[in-house]
Amino acid sequence: MRTWSDRHLGIGFDQLLILQKSNCLKAKYYYRIINSDGTEVEQCGNGARCIAYYLFIIKKIKKNKICIRTKKRYLYLEYLYKNFMKIDMGKPLFSPCQLPFLNNDIKLYYSIEIDKRIYKISIVSMGNPHCIVQIEDFNDNLIKKIGYKLSIHPLFPKGVNVGFMQVISENKIFLKVYERGVGETKSCGTGACAAVVTGIRNNLLCNTVDVFLSGGQLQVTWRGGLKDTVYMSGEATHVYDGVLKY
Repeated sequence: MRTWSDRHLGIGFDQLLILQKSNCLKAKYYYRIINSDGTEVEQCGNGARCIAYYLFIIKKIKKNKICIRTKKRYLYLEYLYKNFMKIDMGKPLFSPCQLPFLNNDIKLYYSIEIDKRIYKISIVSMGNPHCIVQIEDFNDNLIKKIGYKLSIHPLFPKGVNVGFMQVISENKIFLKVYERGVGETKSCGTGACAAVVTGIRNNLLCNTVDVFLSGGQLQVTWRGGLKDTVYMSGEATHVYDGVLKY
């Protein structure tokens, strides 16, 4: 996996998505997500958008909406126009045990210590675990250092994806994400959803938000209720066709 993902040896990737026929009636396809370090994870929003682009554009599926299954949940993929896709990401989960996060209470914010400094975080599961840190300005060295230490913190027994969110206005944020098993990435769909959800829950954002990441822009919508699903929309682009030998 490390050799395949190495951008010096080929096209490279952050994550390998494996698409299979589903064995259940509800979902047409099942897909697995493998990080560049070989670990398998539960969910990937950008991966879902890429899968949607592949199925609707490359495979030329005639329906505008289909259901697929991941390790943790069902996703509904919708073709909007050209290469824009909309993903029904399911409901956000805030209970610490659902990440897991070693705390007994459901709160808007938690305090966690890194290098003798206290950081205020919000947590949410979008099918995979996220913690969000609100910042005033981006510091790349701080993000890599603190992002890594948070991602492996013992309070998160299975690790966590760390999002650093800068709120520009009630409908616009900048975001950088340190993904467990990958490192800092140019874009993270579930991370964008997690940041917007926690921002809405903490009365910082409105119900539809444009998320700007170094790799592009996403739009995330959530009505704010515990039973409300999260919708993520954005582009997907075909880059390369090839064959992997193993």
